[in-house]
Amino acid sequence: MGSGRDHYYNKAKQEGYRSRAAYKLQQLDELENVLERGDAVVDLGAAPGGWLQVAAEEVGPQGTVVGVDFQRIESFDEKIDGRIETIRGDVTEERTLDRVREATDGTVDVVLSDMAPNVSGEYSLDQARSLHLARTAADVALELLDAGGDLVVKVFEGPDVDALRADLEAEFRYVRATAPDATRKESSELYLIGKGRLTAPVSAGDELEVEIVDVGAEGDGIASVEGFRLFVPGAETGEEVVVRVTDVKPNFGFAERIDE
Repeated sequence: MGSGRDHYYNKAKQEGYRSRAAYKLQQLDELENVLERGDAVVDLGAAPGGWLQVAAEEVGPQGTVVGVDFQRIESFDEKIDGRIETIRGDVTEERTLDRVREATDGTVDVVLSDMAPNVSGEYSLDQARSLHLARTAADVALELLDAGGDLVVKVFEGPDVDALRADLEAEFRYVRATAPDATRKESSELYLIGKGRLTAPVSAGDELEVEIVDVGAEGDGIASVEGFRLFVPGAETGEEVVVRVTDVKPNFGFAERIDE
């Protein structure tokens, strides 16, 4: 057993954390300021509850922390127990997500996932399972997170992690990959941190009336819908036009005029 394991394992015992993983979340939070006072946080695969303890401390009395796991999670000490709710269930089931939405009043600022497969010892299999869990967590996060929300998800390094990261980069302002110091030295764990969930107020196919407020470098008109830029070819500044949205990117979209 390495000295790193001794250090964090013993530290967790002394400081009352349920797992040495608690320090990973502390270090990830220090790196990217994921957890803030008053946040609503959802922790996927939360048992035994080390991350729930850290999250509850960081969000404070006004915050909410919801832990989801197949396993039962023992209750916490009174100081943080009131701000933690635990749900036994499968995060891929809509009824479980409905319970999460209820517990957070429909507002989620942060989704965390330290989920890992039961390790078989065959790395390629374990890595593929880890990637599946990470994608599941990411899908749940995209369902739940408010605009501007953050995601922290664990994955084992290997094939297709870059593809997962690229998919997340299309959904967040930026994505950082890191391995905190509290990770065991021999571990292949990697954490992806997605900062600033991007959400568009329009969808492809929507029809709406907009005012053209500017013209872009390519000569397309630009409308603003709740701060979201929509490019409209063949429209001039000051015009009010009816458009159909044709394509939506994280930061901007395209629309065609349908009023001519």
